[in-house]
Amino acid sequence: MAQTDSLTVKKEGSLVVLDSITPKDVYDPLAPSRAAFYSAVLPGLGQAYNKKYWKIPIIYAGMGAGVYFYIQNTEDYNRFRDAYKRRLAGFTDDEFENVSDARLRDAQKTAGRNRNVSIVVSVLFYMLNIVDANVDAHLRQYNISEDLTLQPNIQLNSIDAQPNYGLSLTFNLK
Repeated sequence: MAQTDSLTVKKEGSLVVLDSITPKDVYDPLAPSRAAFYSAVLPGLGQAYNKKYWKIPIIYAGMGAGVYFYIQNTEDYNRFRDAYKRRLAGFTDDEFENVSDARLRDAQKTAGRNRNVSIVVSVLFYMLNIVDANVDAHLRQYNISEDLTLQPNIQLNSIDAQPNYGLSLTFNLK
């Protein structure tokens, strides 16, 4: 060994063969976090990333309904508040002439509460959008095969002709 040149390097080649791995089978651990990030930036973008396009209108309808009712309840709250303030100032020529002061206060509180609920509904749809994108990306990578099935099982008892209900779990090993 002392007679050989130690500065020369032998290159040995190796061949790596991917064993039946297709691009669909490759696990991407960042896909769920990426989908959640996309949904946080723009609601519905995570669903588009997961190719669940039918969920996007549901998300925007829920958030849009919350925003619509927020605006509507804010307008009602302001109308009731302004009428009540005018009543306290001594004016009686408002749009609620036949409504008592106590009822105006109650209507104002109800509109304010409904406005707050509308904000909560919009925020919940936004958060549900993010969670749905994350969970859907996790489940998209889950291996679903026909080797594991859970089926209802109904058998007729031959002695008393009563049905017997149950579940059948089938697990096939290959």
